[in-house]
Amino acid sequence: MAEFLELETQDGVRMPWNVLPGTKQEASNCVVPISAIYTPIKPFPNLPVLPYAPLRCRTCCSVLNPFSIVDFAAKIWICPFCFQRNHFPPQYESISEEHLPAELFPQYTTIEYEYPGENPSSSSSSSSSSSPVFMFVVDTCIIEEEMAFLRSALSQAIDLLPDNSLVGLITFGTLVYVHELGFGQLPKTYVFKGSKDVSKEQLLEHMSFFLKKPKLPAGVIAGSRDGLSCESISRFLLPASDCGFALNSVLEELQKDPWQVPTDQRATRCTSTALSVAACLLGACVPGSGARIMAFVGGPSTEGPGAIVSKNLSEPIRSHKDLDKDSAPYYYKAVRFYEGLAKQLVHQGHVLDLFACALDQVGVAELKVSVERTGGLVVLAESFGHSVFKDSLRRVFQSGDNDLGLSAKIEDDVPYFP
Repeated sequence: MAEFLELETQDGVRMPWNVLPGTKQEASNCVVPISAIYTPIKPFPNLPVLPYAPLRCRTCCSVLNPFSIVDFAAKIWICPFCFQRNHFPPQYESISEEHLPAELFPQYTTIEYEYPGENPSSSSSSSSSSSPVFMFVVDTCIIEEEMAFLRSALSQAIDLLPDNSLVGLITFGTLVYVHELGFGQLPKTYVFKGSKDVSKEQLLEHMSFFLKKPKLPAGVIAGSRDGLSCESISRFLLPASDCGFALNSVLEELQKDPWQVPTDQRATRCTSTALSVAACLLGACVPGSGARIMAFVGGPSTEGPGAIVSKNLSEPIRSHKDLDKDSAPYYYKAVRFYEGLAKQLVHQGHVLDLFACALDQVGVAELKVSVERTGGLVVLAESFGHSVFKDSLRRVFQSGDNDLGLSAKIEDDVPYFP
């Protein structure tokens, strides 16, 4: 078993069977199906990177690998999946038992290919299409002590951001505040009502995106190529190296939601509206780019289409028994909203991360569909000062922008033979 654990560490692949069945009868006798769990962004030590395209089988498109049978004299390799005989191209003419390409080395069962002309590092760091985007969505309906913990953690996270990454900030409580970071000398925010759903067109008009450049008469609004000026986009999404001072200034002055909360009621928290505004803003400014909405929530949502409970404290938050008995009046409406948000984010190529730090429930059961379908992460802790939250947030950015898998695509090229 130790041998297979070493292979899992080396290749990032885990399978329920260590040996594949050799016949259809053996395959039919397998109660547990043959499958594989692959970790695409797992850091591999000494992983070779080949500066050319992989050599594929002409029948099943599998890639030349150490398990292929090679005839060095005839310059032919046999696919281990479909047993198709393939000729080596001219660039492999010098292949021999003593002169093997890297993809045939026995120890290189996992390698990376870097296609010529598609190196992301060669693109300009100022290009929004290749820069990672981080939209921070911060809950302000928390006590002052928690607010201080959150401000400190966010300030440390901002220092770890790659210099070419674009950063935006949205805070919410009773209302949703979109902060303009492009003019640090005078803080400016755009305010949206928490109980009202905002469309992308309404958001763009309200935030004066077409003040200098008129809106196109028809067509889909998506980024600078469809009518949005780069100046308008840079007001809300700035490189981390340019907006560090303005962003830290906003965070230092960030206070608890100013609206008074009666003693017999919960705080008015419009989590769903804030996430919807963040999704619409990213969808308009950077569609198709690698972007993450990082939501920091400190309590249950009580306002907007994604509310999970009423403001009245006499009404308890739904429990597991309530869900089983179908007696949770807010649950299904909230789930439908977050399913729609998930579709929007998947279409835009964006990710939703949730950092829920509270002793009370925050609505993860309703929100999880948006996180799961976009490939995001959920961090649960009792407080924003807890080590679980601070260490998890630090690790997200310490992994580097290349390891976050932003706007990544996975193509299934492995053949299947029933």
